[in-house]
Amino acid sequence: MTTQPTDAPRGTGRVALVTGAARGIGAATVLGLAGAGWSVVAVDRCADDRRIPYPLGTRAELDEVVHHAGRLRGDAPGGVVAHVADTTDESGLGAAVADAEARFGGLDAIVAVAGVIAGGVPLWEMPADQLAAVLDVDLLGPIVAARVGVPALLRRPAPRQGRYLAVASAAAITGLPKLAAYGAAKAGVAGLVRGLAVELAGTGVTANAVCPGSTDTAMLAESARLYDLAGTAAFADQQPVGRLLAPVEVADALVWLADADRGAVTGAVLPVDGGLAL
Repeated sequence: MTTQPTDAPRGTGRVALVTGAARGIGAATVLGLAGAGWSVVAVDRCADDRRIPYPLGTRAELDEVVHHAGRLRGDAPGGVVAHVADTTDESGLGAAVADAEARFGGLDAIVAVAGVIAGGVPLWEMPADQLAAVLDVDLLGPIVAARVGVPALLRRPAPRQGRYLAVASAAAITGLPKLAAYGAAKAGVAGLVRGLAVELAGTGVTANAVCPGSTDTAMLAESARLYDLAGTAAFADQQPVGRLLAPVEVADALVWLADADRGAVTGAVLPVDGGLAL
């Protein structure tokens, strides 16, 4: 049964779905949107992927994000909810979109953050299962988000201010050694938002991406391992800002792009990379 949106003291009336929400940039995006008064469906697979040699986000982490985000909204419980789904599965992610519409009356933004990294060897030596995982999660995932999310954005009555957002990478702009598949997937995300922006012309729905640099996340820790580094600190020297980025810095750009007043920005691939791609 469809429920009506809660009259929240701090609510904007806008509703978002965020993938990869259990930790890192995804978690920071949920918190940023909630703090700005959005209702949020926070989506994560909450399970490891046997093809990826490092642990992924957990249900406990997702629940903690949702709890914190609900407190940031400062309203009645239920403004931020968890939903477990594989972002590469149209039916699973479609169910999360349906959940957002049923709970909150519609969807105004879908933010495709979920990602994985693998490689550490030349492309021709990369295990086939790891190659498939990178292409599935990092490129197919955002495509699935568009296929199930954009129709929901378009179901909002005109004039609408829908936002499709995705996380690409500085690797979409500059080549990174031993991460060719990752770079190819992220470059595909950049091409995806440009194509969507044209397809959505005149609808009030925009499509944009951000390209993070070296950001202090579990994925960066795995990158350090792939490069046989002692830790992530070495990546800071590659960025003109001279430090790693915090997930909230990337999330802030996504929250900014999601705002109803950002209708003039579409088809953009915004570097939030500390200058890494220069």
